[in-house]
Amino acid sequence: MTATLQALLGFIAWTLCLLVLMEAIRSWLVLSGKVPANGFNPDNSNLSPFMQRLARAHANCLEGLPVFGGLMLVAIAADRAAVTDPLAWVLLGARVVQSFIHLASTSPAAVSARFTAFAVQMAIAVYWVFGLLGAR
Repeated sequence: MTATLQALLGFIAWTLCLLVLMEAIRSWLVLSGKVPANGFNPDNSNLSPFMQRLARAHANCLEGLPVFGGLMLVAIAADRAAVTDPLAWVLLGARVVQSFIHLASTSPAAVSARFTAFAVQMAIAVYWVFGLLGAR
């Protein structure tokens, strides 16, 4: 399995991890009687600040997956993983860092750090687009 496929699987697994964590906490809230089963807003706006950040971190992954994952799939389908392999793990690492920062805080410093992690992903994606469009 190429680094690109491994990182794509890691991206999907990380997105799933955030979802499982959110649903485990929601399940505990229902089972403990703190929130009725139909009492959840999609963005967790009626829950703790952590749960709101968790919902956003998960949504950020879902929003990024078509772009970043799509580029990885294009590279695999075009037999051009050599373009994406060198930075595939960096992209995944930046995504995970972005999520952890999102979960930890919304302070100005945290937001700046989170944006930096996202900017790394965007720069990699732009680089990949040009690399995939370039001649073999």
